[in-house]
Amino acid sequence: MPDHILIVEDDERIANMLRRGLIFEGYEADVAHTGTDGLAKARERMPEMVILDLMLPEMDGMEVCRRLRAAGDVPILMLTAKDAIGDRVAGLDAGADDYLAKPFAFEELLARVRALLRRAVKAPTSTTPEVIKFMDLELDTGTRQARRGAKVIDLTAKEYDLLHLFMRHPRQVLTRDQIFDDVWGYDFGGESNIIEVYVRYLRMKLEDNDLTRLIHTARGVGYVLREPT
Repeated sequence: MPDHILIVEDDERIANMLRRGLIFEGYEADVAHTGTDGLAKARERMPEMVILDLMLPEMDGMEVCRRLRAAGDVPILMLTAKDAIGDRVAGLDAGADDYLAKPFAFEELLARVRALLRRAVKAPTSTTPEVIKFMDLELDTGTRQARRGAKVIDLTAKEYDLLHLFMRHPRQVLTRDQIFDDVWGYDFGGESNIIEVYVRYLRMKLEDNDLTRLIHTARGVGYVLREPT
């Protein structure tokens, strides 16, 4: 049975293009043109994935995303015409798994759809919870919380995945391709700056109250978790 994808997009031209393209690629696609209708359709039949526009009538994409995320772990790809990093971070923090700025190539959207669906069906690994430590930073794999000193740091799902990757490979420079593959499962070297968005957001949380930087940029390569110099 094909994966069912719900498209919540008020621009009928874009919504119809996505629906036709996804059906041609073998998916089952449904469309809603308002946030309220999108949420109602998802509750009536939870899809395998949601493609969600940010700017919607009746209920905006942020609120739809928060409510969908509260209801379960359906993968959410957010579409937005906004370029400001704050809007992207807000969407990710609301629970979106990824974002794609308009205008976009349909081939890139397909690659992200495949990646998100592929990661969603991965069998969970049965590992014993542990606390990983690096300097004064700890990550509890059971509670999925970080702690730096006495401060408890709540993480979104993707923030946790990214920090977990860094803490499993301390002092090792991780390339953008490695990070994409491990955290997002992308099968292409896209131009998305989603890694930069998440690293910035992680730094904001880990460096609160002027704490020293632990995630450093390896210019032209990627990022590394290491001691301050």
